[in-house]
Amino acid sequence: MNSTKKKWWQDKVAYQIYPKSFYDTNGDGIGDLPGIIEKLDYLKELGVDIVWLSPCYRSPLADQGYDISDYYDIDPRFGTMEDMDRLIAEAKKRDMYIVMDLVVNHCSDEHEWFKKAMTDPEGEYGDYFYIRESKDGQPINNARSYFGGNIWEPIPGTNKYYLHMFAKEQPDLNWENPKVRQEIYKMVNWWLDKGLAGFRIDAIINIKKNLDFPMLEPDGLDGLAFCTKTLGTKDGVSEMLGELKRETFDKHGAFTVGEVFNITDDDLSDFIGENGYFSTIFDFSTELLSAGEHGWYDAPDVAFPAWKKAIFHAQDQAYGCGFESNIIENHDEPRGVSHYIPEGDCCDTSKKMLAALNFMLRGLPFIYQGQELGMENIPFKSIDEVDDISTLDEYKVALDAGLTPEAALKAVARRSRDNARTPMQWTGEENAGFTAGTPWLRVNSNYTAINVEKETIDPNSVLNFYKKLIALRKDPEYKETVVYGALEPFMEDRHNLMAYYRKGDKTLLVVGNYQWDEQEITLPSECKKVLINNYPDMVLDGNSVKLHGYQVLVVELA
Repeated sequence: MNSTKKKWWQDKVAYQIYPKSFYDTNGDGIGDLPGIIEKLDYLKELGVDIVWLSPCYRSPLADQGYDISDYYDIDPRFGTMEDMDRLIAEAKKRDMYIVMDLVVNHCSDEHEWFKKAMTDPEGEYGDYFYIRESKDGQPINNARSYFGGNIWEPIPGTNKYYLHMFAKEQPDLNWENPKVRQEIYKMVNWWLDKGLAGFRIDAIINIKKNLDFPMLEPDGLDGLAFCTKTLGTKDGVSEMLGELKRETFDKHGAFTVGEVFNITDDDLSDFIGENGYFSTIFDFSTELLSAGEHGWYDAPDVAFPAWKKAIFHAQDQAYGCGFESNIIENHDEPRGVSHYIPEGDCCDTSKKMLAALNFMLRGLPFIYQGQELGMENIPFKSIDEVDDISTLDEYKVALDAGLTPEAALKAVARRSRDNARTPMQWTGEENAGFTAGTPWLRVNSNYTAINVEKETIDPNSVLNFYKKLIALRKDPEYKETVVYGALEPFMEDRHNLMAYYRKGDKTLLVVGNYQWDEQEITLPSECKKVLINNYPDMVLDGNSVKLHGYQVLVVELA
């Protein structure tokens, strides 16, 4: 058993809301804060404790709110600050916690600080950003932004450039400047004082740069190299993250989950250990399996053996260190059931199997809106239907690599972030009950079959299966094992089978058959009780179990 001190959030269930696509109350086609308030009881009934909101701060929405123009205001498209105060209060009444996105690697080019910097690049606010003078009229170096193109954008009327790791509308904040850090800490504390439980911290590993900004060995046809190669030292970012924690989170006992990629196993305790920078970080190990060498167009499908291996490795590294947060999808990913289940095999049965294998892992489970329904990728008919800045860039990359428009669309459609951003499917009525107006993004045409209203009354729905998983996690008889118990792989080498123990004061076995062909396994001891099953039956002969196609079981062993 993990000896680290238990925290209030570890036995909870978290749910991510993408406000723009959750529920619209005023008919403008955009989800809003009153819509979230209206649906709190739905989330409570599901079993959700922690609600994470993607950005709803004032923003031009160049990158859907991850470009913030005012950290102290709510964008009018989503509502008012009074709505936010009411949301926090209504959540509290239901013993629920509100977590917001903290986006402080960069801001919007419409933020007051950046406007002042552009007026006087050599003045006080110029030092709030990374502004460098060009020696030869060319960008400072050849780093490629996350959304394509050089990270250096020229400042009109000067020989200077500013840095943006993401879109040019998202200039990076200069964390080397103590004034910037203090402004950030003031804002974070202001929100925590308002009653937030904490934050999901966006792109935070990017805050420390290599200030030399050297020329890099190109890794693409554009002569550029991926911008992560410009990041600074581990020690440098550690100092910054430690200060952020001391000046803000520690003072409020805040819950924090970091968006952190590519840290080593040796560094994990620095991030989520007893005195780590964050409460937890997302486990992105499976997401990294589908990274293409040059872009989305050459990204491989996720191979099940690699998927299983990545999860088991992440679980092993986290145990005894801290808690990671487990996901199969979020606002930056395609729908998990379309991504991880082989094409043609996606159905309610396989969706439930994927849900159980993920949910029974050790760590904090995050559900992304619609995941509990088994929402799927949307079939894009044209690139003109795409809104996402990242997808549009990857489409261009695919065309530049020689793909036809049809092939390029197919290649990026399976990875597009818009797959997860289509409106939440509440009913079988027009626009899936999301809005009385015209939705900002097309509703998936399968909404008549996949929606909350229909699945609520179907005892065999994906939604009700998620409710069973959540209920098991919270069951006093099993909570100690499901939440805190060790995870040990079982029959690790068996083809298309994922199985593992959860061991605490009980011994549970989780087993999923990742194919339609039946598989037979022998239980290590007598089956005492079947806790979860996505089939109406379990074929048991002594200790021998015949698993149906995509069957998943959670059993208590004697």
